[in-house]
Amino acid sequence: MAVMSVFLPEIADVAEFVNIMSQFPYEAQLHVGSYSVDAKSIMGIFTLDREQPLQLELRTNNEAALNQLSAGLGRFLYKPVH
Repeated sequence: MAVMSVFLPEIADVAEFVNIMSQFPYEAQLHVGSYSVDAKSIMGIFTLDREQPLQLELRTNNEAALNQLSAGLGRFLYKPVH
């Protein structure tokens, strides 16, 4: 299992994110607080508080697939400023 933080503040971001995630063959969940939804569900993602980073949990340890997904998600990956 792998975990990444993503940020999807705009409606168009959600649509693009789901499009990218639908190309990834593994199960994926988005978490915020105690809520969890399928990361490939537009409707599910809209139920989350998207004004903060979301935790993306991926059910794979395939490094090649994770690297490819990270590259595809690029601008959605949340990198906190220290």
